[in-house]
Amino acid sequence: LMNRFEPVALLLVILGGVSGAVAVLFDTNIITSVVGTGTGADVVYVLIGLGALMFVPKLISELPVVGHHDRHA
Repeated sequence: LMNRFEPVALLLVILGGVSGAVAVLFDTNIITSVVGTGTGADVVYVLIGLGALMFVPKLISELPVVGHHDRHA
């Protein structure tokens, strides 16, 4: 299921990152400029958050486990 939605989730995460960078660098919110304030912006922010959360299991599975070694007794 993740492989099917991964491109969409990645696009949402990139959109969120670019939006954050533009907000900090140029003091403007491109999300509210495009969809307006209120429910439209809220939906976009929720979608960006869900897109980011979709990558959490993949990130956790690729993290090395520190201090957990196989010991042969």
